[in-house]
Amino acid sequence: MSIPLLVLSALMLGSVAPQHNTDHYDMGWVNAYRQGFNFQCPHGEVLVAIRSYFSEKEGSDRLWSFECQATPEGLGQPTDCWWDDINRAGLEWTSTCSRNGLVAGVQSKYFESVLDREWQFYCCYYTRRCPYSCMKTTDVPEYYREEGEMVVPSYGYFIRGAQTTFSGVLRDRQWKYIICRMTDFDCDYENL
Repeated sequence: MSIPLLVLSALMLGSVAPQHNTDHYDMGWVNAYRQGFNFQCPHGEVLVAIRSYFSEKEGSDRLWSFECQATPEGLGQPTDCWWDDINRAGLEWTSTCSRNGLVAGVQSKYFESVLDREWQFYCCYYTRRCPYSCMKTTDVPEYYREEGEMVVPSYGYFIRGAQTTFSGVLRDRQWKYIICRMTDFDCDYENL
């Protein structure tokens, strides 16, 4: 068989290869469109990845999925967990867990009247550890109405909160997640 015939055969095989399924309904979403949800990581774990998929025809809403990971042994176990401040649908929102807490869950309720959700973080406090080297991610998603995904940059970084903007025209949100490292020692500061 000559080389051009091999190339032609490969091209033909590639054209009949199965295409990727673009159905986003099998991604382990915690909600259905227009439905509220309450997601909490198992005790001693925190959020490390967030994914969402937008649909204009489904009420300009998103499907959401979250992944958790156990915190390093040096951080210890959480000594207290709570639901922090809540935002109102249709408004911008910035929330950082109070008392140096780390995000270990999310709850949200959909409001048909504004085609948006209200949000609240579930925060956990680890003895007296303090955040440092904090940063905000770039916009997630990069553009409104796109699929969004955020994964903490490496083990030892934690989500402490987020800043989100809402477009009243496009009926969607962009997020900048607040990510920090935590000290290996106890400290007396709150909300750095």
